[in-house]
Amino acid sequence: MNTGAPWTRTRHPLLVAEIGGNHEGNYEEACRLCDLAIASGSDYVKFQIYTGDGLVSPVESPDRNQHFKRFELTQEQHLALAKRCQDAGVGYCASVWDKASLDWIDHVLDFYKVGSGDLTAWPLLQVMAERGKPIALSTGLADLQEVKDTVAFIQEINPVYKQRSQMVLLQCTAMYPIEDDSANISVMDTLQRETGLEVGYSDHTKGSLALLVAAARGARFLEYHFTDSRDGKVFRDHQVSLTCQEVQALKQQLIQVAELLGDSVKRPMPCEIETDHVTSFRRALYSRRPLKAGELISEADLVALRPNHGVDARQFRSIVGRRVVRDTPAYAALELEG
Repeated sequence: MNTGAPWTRTRHPLLVAEIGGNHEGNYEEACRLCDLAIASGSDYVKFQIYTGDGLVSPVESPDRNQHFKRFELTQEQHLALAKRCQDAGVGYCASVWDKASLDWIDHVLDFYKVGSGDLTAWPLLQVMAERGKPIALSTGLADLQEVKDTVAFIQEINPVYKQRSQMVLLQCTAMYPIEDDSANISVMDTLQRETGLEVGYSDHTKGSLALLVAAARGARFLEYHFTDSRDGKVFRDHQVSLTCQEVQALKQQLIQVAELLGDSVKRPMPCEIETDHVTSFRRALYSRRPLKAGELISEADLVALRPNHGVDARQFRSIVGRRVVRDTPAYAALELEG
């Protein structure tokens, strides 16, 4: 069993370039797209492993069956793509849609990616859960109860998935493309609150803004479709895909997002301390009028002003009724008896 899911190892969200079916069954095109995805700076390059007959009933949905048959790549081709990624120092991953394929590809997978359509494919999920690798689970098409039921099923099969880091739930809307009002990125908050697991986002909008929003919202895993160009492409997935240059730009923006988000520890930042703003921006208690040594201080004698020299403004309730130690001009820092 692998430990330490990849999405726990990077400061920015794990970046997964989903080539999916954008090769349209052409292995040479798959290799070219793979190389571009590697060059984009993505952390993982993702494919889909299926056979038409292993996914869609040829009787109930013959057209869809033929579509997936046209997009098939062979076992040898998928293994060669995995090696291509590994040789370049980039992760390879795949949505694997049947147990037979999982058996021969499993040794090159760091984690299992489950597409939205398979959230309810419990026989396949059982096989994955028994093997114990981290799982990234897309939640398109599902309501909250369905997500919770599937999470509970996986955790019942293997308690390792009760660990927050071992499963990441991806908000996703299973349509291509979607309008902004269908992204529903704030669902990540609900998924995290209801399950205690890590969350991420699988994008089907146009552009990269949704990915930045998801990162700022706390996504640990970002999946986006990937292509060489959207121009002149007929297959739907190309229109929701990012190009190499767009992913490179996205990665730089995500680094900036991570810097902006910080580490969640509330404290004065070094720049505030180095400039002494902790003192110069805060207030102390000063006398409104000249005070003689030994005088009792009344509330009317006090004014809170910058800088915070002498008696901190937070002490104002305890200052009234105390005596000043020395003659004090108006607006001078106070010195009080003990």
